[in-house]
Amino acid sequence: MTPERLGVLWGITVFAGAGARLLAAFTGLPGVVLLLLSGLLIGRSGLGIVEPLDLGQGLETIVGLLVSLVLFDGGLNLRLPGGTIKSTVLRISLIRLVVSLAAGWLAAHWLAGLGWSVAGVYSAIVLATGPTVVTPLVQQIRLAPPLGDVLEAEGLVLEPIGAVLALLLLELVLGDLHGWREVLLGLFSRLGGGVLIGLLAGWVLSEGLRILRPDPSVGLRLQLTLGVLFLLYGGCEWFLPESGLPASVAAGFVVGRRPATEADQLDELIRELARLAITMLFPLLAADVSWGELSPLGWGGVTCVLVLMLVVRPVAVSLATIGLPLDLKQKLFLGWLAPRGIVTAAVASLFAIRLEQAGVLGAGRLQGLVFLTILMTVGIQGLTAQPLAKVLGLLAVQENSEPKENDSDTSSNPVAIFTDSGQ
Repeated sequence: MTPERLGVLWGITVFAGAGARLLAAFTGLPGVVLLLLSGLLIGRSGLGIVEPLDLGQGLETIVGLLVSLVLFDGGLNLRLPGGTIKSTVLRISLIRLVVSLAAGWLAAHWLAGLGWSVAGVYSAIVLATGPTVVTPLVQQIRLAPPLGDVLEAEGLVLEPIGAVLALLLLELVLGDLHGWREVLLGLFSRLGGGVLIGLLAGWVLSEGLRILRPDPSVGLRLQLTLGVLFLLYGGCEWFLPESGLPASVAAGFVVGRRPATEADQLDELIRELARLAITMLFPLLAADVSWGELSPLGWGGVTCVLVLMLVVRPVAVSLATIGLPLDLKQKLFLGWLAPRGIVTAAVASLFAIRLEQAGVLGAGRLQGLVFLTILMTVGIQGLTAQPLAKVLGLLAVQENSEPKENDSDTSSNPVAIFTDSGQ
């Protein structure tokens, strides 16, 4: 593809994303839903003027770098005040890792007709909720704390785990790994290695930001942050594929916790860059959706996704929240909101290509089912999240809202946090 054509492709993509954001601002509709629709409009399912595969191998690199920025922003702003909230996130993540993985595997095989091996890859890909979708939704609907913190933290924890596990299952299908023992060793080594490298990179970055602290300009600190982050992601992907995602979250978490870095000054700039990344990526990846990949799934594919939404997610959340001071309204909302995001779409597109090249049957159906999952969860849950939160009385009362600095005051009584948020 010529440079001129690439320029037009990116121009149309960013313009479509910006137009969707503008429309969301005027109509009040969820921005992520309109971003998804804009991608469908300009892509293979619509006008056909944007073809993501025209980017070639550069697509994986671009998506990876931008996703690392989004996850770093999530780690930077990750707030888990109170032991009860931490327990909620960890228990939901652990139980969903087991329940959702097994149930998704069975549903994809029995309902959507995928082979057992490809169904396992699908189940791992759609395991995590997407922070790239959850975070904008939580911010737009002004969800009362601590539900927003729980939903965002859940995505940040499970997103890297799902991506790494999906890659390992893919390698198992392709014969690059032999047996579940190698899969488990690979999972722990890549997650553990990524987190350790991310913690180290976060400490190095925070030291650099501390040295630059007398500089009144935020620009140099932003440049240093992006330089370290992109080097971190690229280095991790070079040595341990898919370890760059947990490394990005860990690095952001460290920087956000060290007061000497003055992370608050970087917060707004990083957040705006993360929003720009979402504005670029969502239309680009949605443009890759083809109705030809969705139509063969039929009602079996729709039923598969509905089972994940209406049965598997609520059951997993119900099991995870037993004994926790959550009221029924909060459990209902946590059990409903679980949209899939950019990482899910990116992984599906790249894995489908590898499966097709290896001659594995069902590669196209895998990508179609993943995008059907994204379309249904983002569309249905994105449109119903705010009305449901309003009916359940879970929207934040702005008059009584407090700045983030006061979060520590409420963290001493986690039970009170949950009780107050349900009023």
